[in-house]
Amino acid sequence: MKEVKIESQLIVYNNVDELPDNIASLMEKAKEARLRAYAPYSKFLVGAAILLDNGEVVTGNNQENASYPSGLCAERTAIYYAGSKYPDAKILSMALTAGSQEQSNSTPIPPCGACRQSIAEYEVKQDEPIEIYFMGTTGKVVKSHSLANLLPLGFDRSFL
Repeated sequence: MKEVKIESQLIVYNNVDELPDNIASLMEKAKEARLRAYAPYSKFLVGAAILLDNGEVVTGNNQENASYPSGLCAERTAIYYAGSKYPDAKILSMALTAGSQEQSNSTPIPPCGACRQSIAEYEVKQDEPIEIYFMGTTGKVVKSHSLANLLPLGFDRSFL
């Protein structure tokens, strides 16, 4: 028997003002996208902004549906749009912001499991890490150098 220890290394910024300028700008675009989210049931708004290696920025937000499983998270909305519109572009960075319409949230909120799996697919496809920055509606911002930090032992095409 062998015990294996898995660790993740993250960077925590006290607020958006500490981010590099290009990432602060990306987070601002994620905030703008969050405010356009369609979340009449949960009142939980999520915005995503993706920086591609061709210089384009793609945004997305969560889209709910009365038939709950039919909705789509902000991260997947943005990443699938990027993959559809710019299939050969690599994703350099992703900024995420999330929180309730009814109260401020300063706790950084990472992508859900389904979104982590979708981001992992693109990280494997491009064979380069995707930087992920995430926050609540205010406060601290967490940076992961790669999706693999957030989804260790991920499932990918190598298992198929």
